[in-house]
Amino acid sequence: MNLSLLIILPLLTALAILPLKASKQVRVVSLVGASMQFILVFILLYFYWNERSSGNTSVMLFENNYPWYAPLHINYHVGVDGISVAMILLTAFVVLAGVLVSWNVEKLSKEFFFLLLLLSLGAYGFFISLDLFTLFFFLEVAVIPKFLLIGIWGSGRKEYSAMKLALMLMTGSALVFVGLLGLYFNTNDGNGQHTFDILQIAQMNIPVSIQKIFFPFAFVGFGIFGALFPFHTWVPDGHSSAPTAASMFLAGISMKLGGYGCLRVATFLMPEAAHQYSWIIIVLASIAILYGAFATMMQTDLKYINAYSSVSHCGFVLLGIGMLTKTAITGAVMQMVSHGLMTALFFASIGMIYDRTHTRQVAQLGGLLKIMPFISTVFVIAGLCSLGLPGFSGFVAEVTVFMGSWQHADNFYRIATIIACASIVVTAVYILRAVGKAIMGPLPLTAEGSPPHLWRGGEVDARWNEKWAAALLIVGIVMIGVAPFWLNDLVTPGTETMMKNIGKVVMLK
Repeated sequence: MNLSLLIILPLLTALAILPLKASKQVRVVSLVGASMQFILVFILLYFYWNERSSGNTSVMLFENNYPWYAPLHINYHVGVDGISVAMILLTAFVVLAGVLVSWNVEKLSKEFFFLLLLLSLGAYGFFISLDLFTLFFFLEVAVIPKFLLIGIWGSGRKEYSAMKLALMLMTGSALVFVGLLGLYFNTNDGNGQHTFDILQIAQMNIPVSIQKIFFPFAFVGFGIFGALFPFHTWVPDGHSSAPTAASMFLAGISMKLGGYGCLRVATFLMPEAAHQYSWIIIVLASIAILYGAFATMMQTDLKYINAYSSVSHCGFVLLGIGMLTKTAITGAVMQMVSHGLMTALFFASIGMIYDRTHTRQVAQLGGLLKIMPFISTVFVIAGLCSLGLPGFSGFVAEVTVFMGSWQHADNFYRIATIIACASIVVTAVYILRAVGKAIMGPLPLTAEGSPPHLWRGGEVDARWNEKWAAALLIVGIVMIGVAPFWLNDLVTPGTETMMKNIGKVVMLK
């Protein structure tokens, strides 16, 4: 299996739409390209499972390693483990759903889909990279398209939101780069040469004093992408102003780049520093979980509700990483996948509601179930997954994090676990309140006693493309919620590799 196809296919699709003039042609080519990505990722999953079932215990599978810039020992080194494959699966689901949801984009449609495909290219490249410089390169590929998607196709204070997002993420990138250079200049491949190779660095004993200096740069830098408190402020503004597909990608995939980087780079390569700083990570994650939940309760805009809840839910990812146990880290990966699917579904349903009602204010909505039953059902399913209802992916992921966190006998860790568990109650309050008012509540009437004009006549409920996008994400959520063993089995070899490094200083497994 050639992993470079995951980069080549989005690139070819993006280039293929450039000479096209008709919007319909652009949409069809983008959909075909996204569908081929989706199929390719399942082919990758099939080959990956075949390799593992045949007894291949290599840390990474399907490796390719080519010199890119030999003087600095920068290589195009790619490969995957179960964690990478899980993130790639998530990307394929969200990208295909995002293309479907954006079917009716008319304004500069060619440029819109080009940037969306460029984002997918950056995400795939990031998740398969085993060279720190290559990983950083693909991280940067995904920043500028976000700025343009919000600034051009966004709503509200889109220029402000786009600039804030770009500045915050570029700050995170700068911190990451410092951390990566710190690692690079303190490595020795045995020939007196430095290396960016992740697998080689993992086998080296980086001095603890060096780790303590550069771990905060790498973890905080990636953490900014993953809504690490208090560097989360770009999330609400960015999500609320972004067009629907961009919101889906931002929350569903881009924030996972941060969690993946915190785990794959900061924690895996600097385990001693991760152990020493773990209490700080846990404190910040606990604050994010509780603060995000209570801040969500104060919101009246549906997009802000989902954005602030994302801050809370991404806190579970950082909490699982900070706990440094195998179960908690497995839960963190499952939470990344679950939250990516759930929040993409949430933003998709909110976008559908806004397209028809031209408002996202909960107070101005009501009785949607009567006039758009499919969209309302999708919104309710996303909400139930968010509050952790059994049978959906949110329940499985959060419970796994809690169980891994509770393995620590120390009261500090258990108090943090209790705080995280308490947020579920707050989540239930704001989700049920939003569903009760907007979906189940009475239908608002005009002064003449009739429903608003925009809600009467025409195609009010979901179109074919929106139904397919929602169904795709719901299938992913239910597959994890009803039968989580396949995802657990997929990521376990990767988490075991993580624990071998972490286990050098953390004996609890």
